Amino acid sequence: MTARIVIVRTDGTEVSETRLLSFSFHKEAYLPYTILRGRMKSDMTDVTGAAEIKFFIGQTMVHHGLADSLTAETSGGSCILTFASRSFTSLLCQNQIEPGMKTGVSINSLMDGYYTLPYVTHENDPDTSSYIYVKNNSTMWDGVANLAYKLHGTYPYIRGTNCVRITPVSQPAEFGYTSGELLSVGSGLVTSRMTSDFHMSDINGDFGNYDYTDTDAAARRIVRHRYFELDRQFLRDPQDALLYRDKFACRGWKRYFCSYCGYNGEDLSDVISFGSVTDGRICEVEITGSSAGIVTGISVYLDKFHHQ
Repeated sequence: MTARIVIVRTDGTEVSETRLLSFSFHKEAYLPYTILRGRMKSDMTDVTGAAEIKFFIGQTMVHHGLADSLTAETSGGSCILTFASRSFTSLLCQNQIEPGMKTGVSINSLMDGYYTLPYVTHENDPDTSSYIYVKNNSTMWDGVANLAYKLHGTYPYIRGTNCVRITPVSQPAEFGYTSGELLSVGSGLVTSRMTSDFHMSDINGDFGNYDYTDTDAAARRIVRHRYFELDRQFLRDPQDALLYRDKFACRGWKRYFCSYCGYNGEDLSDVISFGSVTDGRICEVEITGSSAGIVTGISVYLDKFHHQ
């Protein structure tokens, strides 16, 4: 199984290289983009014209993103190129739209009606039954997340190279691994983001009408209180402002994971079985490589957005 980097210049010409020394790829259910980093030998000594980075494992393009940083350094007769790239969906975090109430919004109109972002696609959903309230300095991704929660009670994620989805795929690929096929299995817990109590003011600025206590945090002796003003993103149901924040604070707090040699094409929202996990939805994919080969790590979350 061969890993390959393709660097696309601003003039459209490409440089393809398989002499990778090391790389790491990360994709996660709450991350609005994929991340690729690595080092490789290359004959490309001038990287100042680079625009895009593509990453292939075998014939599958795993990543397509911006050339965030590239350094080519020649020493001892060899040129070593160091690179870092975020997928083009990272632009959703770097673009804002005019603040205010936007009614009759669908994921289609939100993604297609403001900016043309290169290579970014999205799930087709014309449902315009909801709205978003765009706060000052909020991003397009904030709007997508708010709309996903209102329409489906979900959090958006990236599938493929740059496809934004707000619902689980209806026909996911299925993967299963026995203990003999795996390098490792394990479980994890992260409580550092969890919040015990949320308090939101009403339209008059008074507190006491909108409160929520997280019982999972309380059971773990966590005391963290958060106060915030009335969230106009949830005017139809103010209590949802508390529930949404609680779910996001608990993101990925319980997980089960495994790793194996190679890469078989897993993606977010696909289904996997291993160890004690049966038909779990994939929430994280990590692929690393070096002279020793390629290793893939898969995580399944048990949190308030992902119920197995």
